[in-house]
Amino acid sequence: MKLKFFSSYVLLIGVLLFTVIQEFSYGDSEDKYRSERERMVTTQIDFRHVKDGRIGVKNEAVLEAMLRVPRHKFVPRKSQSRAYVDSPLPIGYDQTISQPYIVAYMTEQLKPKKDYKALEIGTGSGYQAAVLSGLVRHVYTIEIIEDLGKRTKKRLKDMKYKNITVKIGDGYFGWKEHSPYDIIIVTAAPNHIPPSLVQQLKPGGVMCIPVGGRFQVQSLILVQKDKDGSVKTKQIMPVRFVPLTRNH
Repeated sequence: MKLKFFSSYVLLIGVLLFTVIQEFSYGDSEDKYRSERERMVTTQIDFRHVKDGRIGVKNEAVLEAMLRVPRHKFVPRKSQSRAYVDSPLPIGYDQTISQPYIVAYMTEQLKPKKDYKALEIGTGSGYQAAVLSGLVRHVYTIEIIEDLGKRTKKRLKDMKYKNITVKIGDGYFGWKEHSPYDIIIVTAAPNHIPPSLVQQLKPGGVMCIPVGGRFQVQSLILVQKDKDGSVKTKQIMPVRFVPLTRNH
């Protein structure tokens, strides 16, 4: 009788220990990614330096969005250990998830607001759309690679991003149905600024787009449409993006 009681007691202790260990392991894993995001935001984005000085992102809402979105869930499983490194990563289909700093920098240039409607060209993994989703009212995003677009659409749905709408199509022509847009972000490089995107930009709106060929120096360009419809462009910095894929 005593032996039976003792065995049950040991079994109960074992179950409790297993539960505690499991919970600790899960928490430790989550804490690890949280600490990696904090380090990413602090060292790569906020206090970023170059030889000529500091070029860090300062918009608090953007920094909070970068801290909140779990980048490791937007990369292939084999790359999750490198999710928070200071570089782009391949996501398949000859596409990449952009360097965290570039995501934050381009987002800051757009000066997003809660009541804004945004258009993204080049959904990719969905990471940029996820970052924007916490900063604007709605994100419309277009991906030309069908399999990638379907996979990302499912990921965003599973992660409960309710204000992101994904379309499979040629982003060069934008998404006229929901235009005009307060802000437009392009995450692949055409060799010129698509006129359709300029047309779909709201007066007073801003577009951030890399421009240049695969083997040319690409420039990140800020396109600003004034209230009267006139357009101004400004080169911001040299960049390197995958080319904008087109339907032919």
